[in-house]
This record gives sequence, structure tokens and C-alpha cells, in this order.
Amino acid sequence: MKPPVKPKIARTVDAMRREVAKWRAEGLRVAIVPTMGALHEGHLTLVTEGLQRADRVIVSIFVNPRQFAATEDLSRYPRDEEADVAAVGQAGAHLVFAPPPEVMYGPHFATTVTLKGPARAGLEDKFRPSHFDGVATVVAKLFIQSGADYAMFGEKDYQQLMVVTAMARDLDLPIVVIGIPTVRNEDGLALSSRNRYLTRHERHQASAIHKNLEQAAEKIRRGVNPQTATRAAARSLTTLGFAVDYVAARNAETLALPKEPDEPLRLLAAARLGATRLIDNIGV
Repeated sequence: MKPPVKPKIARTVDAMRREVAKWRAEGLRVAIVPTMGALHEGHLTLVTEGLQRADRVIVSIFVNPRQFAATEDLSRYPRDEEADVAAVGQAGAHLVFAPPPEVMYGPHFATTVTLKGPARAGLEDKFRPSHFDGVATVVAKLFIQSGADYAMFGEKDYQQLMVVTAMARDLDLPIVVIGIPTVRNEDGLALSSRNRYLTRHERHQASAIHKNLEQAAEKIRRGVNPQTATRAAARSLTTLGFAVDYVAARNAETLALPKEPDEPLRLLAAARLGATRLIDNIGV
């Protein structure tokens, strides 16, 4: 295991590229972990996994305004850069890229990555229509700015993982996108920066999303129709007080509606509990 290091902080693209150039001169490989801060153990696992593949790890911390709709929580999204830098340093990251918005989006910025395929699957995109265009734009910039060999993403945001994987492939970006299994609390709740919004009672209830997905997956393995199983899970969550956006069974690789009995499946869910919107997914 590599010892913890105190990461440098780069505020500009040039500053990050200077550090990467030094590493490249030594023949070192680089991984990047894109984040919006408010880091938890799931993010730190991505750093650890990056260190298994690369010699140096960059963690970006940037709350990307382009992936928030006007009605969403941009202004109150949790921010604690000092704590985040300390945490990724303990995990072994070498550089934190924490640019201000004007560095990422200058006054004449006029380019957006527009997506189809898994970004138009009728899941998150149905409820957040501009979200993935904003995600893909900032992630494409981070890939190009860093020149990293690997990009580490958690499977908790599964549609996002599929989107950035397709984007990197379609644009021939020389980077390998790697999905890392979701990190969970003991009761099954997927770790998320937004979990801190939950009240104590809501936190107790929140693990029901994962439990219902597991129950639906088991039904499907026993031969129950996927749509029947996911509808039952949605009804159960509604009964428990969730406002369900979707519980869906999709092809695990394309996020298209399943058509064949033996194709790989992913179950995905999104629901609100009080003021907090939670997402989760599992394989079947």
C-alpha cells in the first residue's frame, strides 16, 4: 500500500498540466477521479482503485453548474474543500484540481456535448433533461485537460457511467473509463453526498430502495417478468412513503428496454424521500 501524500492543489488547467508533464517525463501513468466534492468513502474507494492502476491520481473537485437545472440544489450542494483535500490526501491522491467556474467556463464558452444512446434512456434524463449534456461537457473537458490514462467512476450513478463511457469511445478520447462497484452502508444504502440531507427517520427508511431492488432481482432470477418485478418494487416503495420517479429493468450495456430473455440486466431506481432524491441500481 502506498503511503498517504499531501496533494498539491491546482486551480488552473495550466497548473494541472505542468504537474502531469512532470509525471509523464518520469514515465508514470495517471488516473483521474472526477467529483463535485462533499466526498465520502465511495469517492475514496475510487482513489484507491486508481492507485491500483496508475502511479499518480488526480481528484477533481468542481460543482458543475451545467448539470443542475434551475429547480435543483446547486446553491445548497454541500461544499467543504478543506475536508475533501485532507480526505483524498489520506487516501493517497497526488493532485487536487479545484478550478473556479470561470476557469472551466470562460466568458465566451459556447460548446456543449450533446448525447443520445444511454443518455436518452428515459431514466434520469426524463426527470433531468439537460443533466447529462452538462455532465458530458465537463467530463470531456476534464479528460482532455488532464490527459489521464484512466478515469474512475462509481457504479452508483450507473447511467452516468454508461454515458461517459460512450462519450469517450465515440470521441476517440485516449482514456479508459473504469466503473467501480457501489460502496454501501451496512444496511445497503448507497453512499451519496446527498444522504446528509436525510433526517434521522428518513435515513432509517432510505435503505428500502436497495432492499426492494434486491427483491426484484431475485424474482427475475426465479423467472418473473422484469416489468412485473419492477412494478411491484415501485408499489412497495410508494407504500413506504417514497415518491417514486422510476424503478426499471434495462439492458446492462445499452440501457435499452430488454428484449431477449438472456440479456444482461440492470435494475435502476430513483425516488424522493422528503426533500432528498435518491438513486440506486444493481445487476441481476
